[in-house]
Amino acid sequence: MAATTAAAGAGHGPGSRTMRAAVLHGHGQPPEYGWHPVPRRGAGQAAVRVTAAPVNPLDLLCATGTSYFGAPALPYVPGAQGVGVIEEADCLPVGQRVWFSGSAGMAPGDGSMAELCVVGEDAVLPLPDGVSDDLAAALGLSAIAAWMALGWRGGLKTGEHVLVLGASGTVGQVGVQAARLLGAGRVVAACRDAHGRLRAGELGADAVADLTGDDPDVLAGRIAGACAGGLDLVLDPLWGLPARAALRVLSAGGRLVNLGSSAGQSASLASATLRSGMHAVLGYTNNALSGAQKASALAEILEHAAAGRLDTDREVLPLADVAAGWSRCGQAPHRRAVMIPP
Repeated sequence: MAATTAAAGAGHGPGSRTMRAAVLHGHGQPPEYGWHPVPRRGAGQAAVRVTAAPVNPLDLLCATGTSYFGAPALPYVPGAQGVGVIEEADCLPVGQRVWFSGSAGMAPGDGSMAELCVVGEDAVLPLPDGVSDDLAAALGLSAIAAWMALGWRGGLKTGEHVLVLGASGTVGQVGVQAARLLGAGRVVAACRDAHGRLRAGELGADAVADLTGDDPDVLAGRIAGACAGGLDLVLDPLWGLPARAALRVLSAGGRLVNLGSSAGQSASLASATLRSGMHAVLGYTNNALSGAQKASALAEILEHAAAGRLDTDREVLPLADVAAGWSRCGQAPHRRAVMIPP
């Protein structure tokens, strides 16, 4: 990988094998911008010059050292996905613009928040010209999660009524649009953030419910009012109280697909609620998908994005400001921070 190493190190730092990167030195701490060794490429891997790397909740979770993946070895470069240009590979053309995913924080190795990243060639997807680097990066795994949780795990059928909880976040924003693109007859969005509720309407939600407060009866009443006559499928990145309220509103045979727990690690559910409505509560994780499934889903997502049918709010920042992007992840007004390496 001599050509890649020289490109990264020439004129950029104290040695020929270093690059500028966001480096995590302590679990639970934000990464620091500085110098880091260039990763070595092996057989079947691609060296990608990174042009955009999003800060995702998954990155923060892994960095805490408390996730079910275990505590990652320090120091390391976070970033489970990104966008860039192929600089060196066995089978991929040099100069090709791609989206890629990796396992930084979940397995040994460095991630996308750097000038260069090494990933398996099977984890790379060519990008269409009509999608910007920052949009493709912001969509990425979050969009795959929303898309596959609705269509694959949730089995969304044409004409069904869908509720998207946590609609202000990236998964929720994509979920509102994806539900419509996948054939939903009515799409209801729900979140606590006032800006998020307004934005959900702009993105195509038929109705919006307010999730502020801690009374499950009140929340269930608001959701029922917005759903106006039926609820077949819930996209739930929140769990906790919102999921508890949504389950009360599900129509007979309805499904709730959970893919996160930002509102609580547990939800108290009455057995009668599940049994009386023959409801299904389904878990979802991107980790259950094959590489081919991810690639197929993202290709379809990016086709809609290129045509202007799918978007998400984002904020573009230089990689040197990684601490700011890190601190804003999961915070209102929920614009996905996309870091741009030098």
